[in-house]
Amino acid sequence: MSPISRREFLSIGAKLAAMMSLSPVVVADIADALEKLTTGTVPVVWLQGQSCSGCSVSLLNADHPDPAELLTGYISLMFHSTLSAATGHRAMDVVDDTIAAGEFLLVVEGSVPRKMPSACVMGEKSIAEMILQAARRAKAVVAAGTCAAHGGIPAAENNPTGAVGVPQFLAESGVNRPVIAIPGCPMHPDWLVGTLVHVIQFGIPALDAMGRPKVFFDTLVHDQCPRFADYEREKFAKAFGEPGCLFKLGCVGPNTHADCSTRMWNAGTNFCIKSGAPCIGCTEETFARHVNFPFYRKNEDLTSQG
Repeated sequence: MSPISRREFLSIGAKLAAMMSLSPVVVADIADALEKLTTGTVPVVWLQGQSCSGCSVSLLNADHPDPAELLTGYISLMFHSTLSAATGHRAMDVVDDTIAAGEFLLVVEGSVPRKMPSACVMGEKSIAEMILQAARRAKAVVAAGTCAAHGGIPAAENNPTGAVGVPQFLAESGVNRPVIAIPGCPMHPDWLVGTLVHVIQFGIPALDAMGRPKVFFDTLVHDQCPRFADYEREKFAKAFGEPGCLFKLGCVGPNTHADCSTRMWNAGTNFCIKSGAPCIGCTEETFARHVNFPFYRKNEDLTSQG
């Protein structure tokens, strides 16, 4: 890829500022952060625990910058188990050398199999050991996706691996590093790219009680729902495909914190409710954690949610 000009950095910086609802005054600062990512001044190591790789796929759906720019121009991604070309000892040497040098950002996708270390192994080391080794040297740790943030589907009741989210795992292991949770099944690529840029140039963003960046997770899906007026009029859909509020078909938007309803997915094309499906609350800690977890449930009133 040809060298990136200052004009291009500023152009992407303007898009990221708008994406994070930041003042245009900080565009130059965001451009500086992008340049640091590009030049490898702040490299990124991406480790993968128990997951379906859905958050990696979501990363490839980034729109500004697009995937090719993101991976080859804007982020010095030193290692990613799915996307890296290097394999075997060469790949592990890259990881070990980057960790030894320090001053990198650690992104973890997937949960940690706390009770079954052999369930997820990388270079003859358990992923738990790799995460601990890397987290102790990282500038900050980003838990990408609900599995990494809260445990997600691998941490559902009766799972044999004892899976937990990265924040819980690091806290129990006595690792005192800044940890940012970016839940979602999968996470939105904007949430990750915006967070990385913020950490580099401005420090750790304001976080809510769950460790999520407030800029992305401080609103309820319900409050910006395109069917909110139907909810107010108590006009509820009785079957999928019908107009009306989807609450009685299992929508948990009133309890779900995320900006999906205004940011939307695939370059702002759509999101769950707009496509006719209820919100399943995938950014919340309770997502998929109980036996027989229903992705779609029948709700009679607000008190029945939980």
